[in-house]
Amino acid sequence: MRKVIVQEWVTLDGLAAGPEGNVDFVSGSTRGDRTFGDDQLAFLDSIDTILLGRVTYQMFAGYWPGVTEGEEKPFADKLNGTPKLVFTQTLRHAPWGTWKEARIVRNGAAEEVGKLKRQPGKDIVVWGSISLAQYLIDQRLVDEYRLVMCPIVLGSGRPLFREGAPLDMKLVASKTLDRGAVSLTYVQVHGNSAAQAAGVSRYGATL
Repeated sequence: MRKVIVQEWVTLDGLAAGPEGNVDFVSGSTRGDRTFGDDQLAFLDSIDTILLGRVTYQMFAGYWPGVTEGEEKPFADKLNGTPKLVFTQTLRHAPWGTWKEARIVRNGAAEEVGKLKRQPGKDIVVWGSISLAQYLIDQRLVDEYRLVMCPIVLGSGRPLFREGAPLDMKLVASKTLDRGAVSLTYVQVHGNSAAQAAGVSRYGATL
């Protein structure tokens, strides 16, 4: 079965976004990092589907289709050519520059992702999209976490892991990146009875 992988950039105090959703710390910690760039290129070869919420879709679609030269082009070309789903109840279309537009999913996120996991193919990644990631975590649909721990403390903002059911994870890989961030890969240990007993949240519209 295909894996669902959540990749998030988090601060030392566990935040995936600062106040008002600011994520400037991500580029500040990874831009120009050759090791990180090489790892991301290799990672793209292992996936064939990208899942995005509305906000992250708008950020990505406003940037990556416009990368046509420079060091980021190999990554941009692979990302732009990878099929994408956008989970939103407000958008009708999700264009992606001159590339094939993303497919909109308005309802039944758990069913859609469960169906994708059962289909043949490479793995599936959720990038950014905190609300979507949290929902899939609650639904026990996430198999792996690729966390880029950035060397910064924000003090306030939005955590990746919210209060609720506990999670059991196992560290399977770690790497120090060139600019001081650390890449950590954890696999989800499924079958946590305490987590299952705590229940899951309802899918929200604002991703």
